[in-house]
Amino acid sequence: MVVVGLTGNVAAGKSAVAELWREAGVPVASADRLARTAVEPGSAALAEIVDHFGMDVLNEDGSLDRAAMRRLVFRDEAALRRLEAIVHPEVRRLRDEWTERRRTEGAPLVVWEIPLLFETGMEAEVDIVVVVDAPADVRRRRIVETRGMTREEAEAVMTAQQPAGAKRSKADIVLTNGGTREELAARAAETLQELREPSGRQ
Repeated sequence: MVVVGLTGNVAAGKSAVAELWREAGVPVASADRLARTAVEPGSAALAEIVDHFGMDVLNEDGSLDRAAMRRLVFRDEAALRRLEAIVHPEVRRLRDEWTERRRTEGAPLVVWEIPLLFETGMEAEVDIVVVVDAPADVRRRRIVETRGMTREEAEAVMTAQQPAGAKRSKADIVLTNGGTREELAARAAETLQELREPSGRQ
């Protein structure tokens, strides 16, 4: 079974590619979705978060208040590292379990969609790395238009991430997404075909 690591900076189109590949029948494990599962009410990770950060990070229904959590860690590096130390191991466990189920089912190809693939050193655990990228001005515009941020806020988010050029240099395949959804779909299909061919699995 070939494990593909799919990554890219904010608003590059990584999640769109992941969804296109899901629609094409490829099993995709999303780090963001697994992170939500990891902190569901009743989970050990959520209990540890509450122990450390207090009850103010919970909604009335007992679920994690993500907005409150973001405010807590946004300007506090130590708090962010503590949160990651709680959540990341659980996400890894869930992803490993998911991967083993796909292996048992005989899946020839699976995808791990991980925004922080390089930042967490996970590139060493996949067979092929695909980086989705788009020009900085295009990504900035997408953030403003789709996430309700100002240009300044969008710039801050982009600056906080590892430079796109550094990620491209480490990729086995770079999928450029500077145009329309239709153009992205065509490139995603071409890349998937490359991944499914024996020559694309080396």
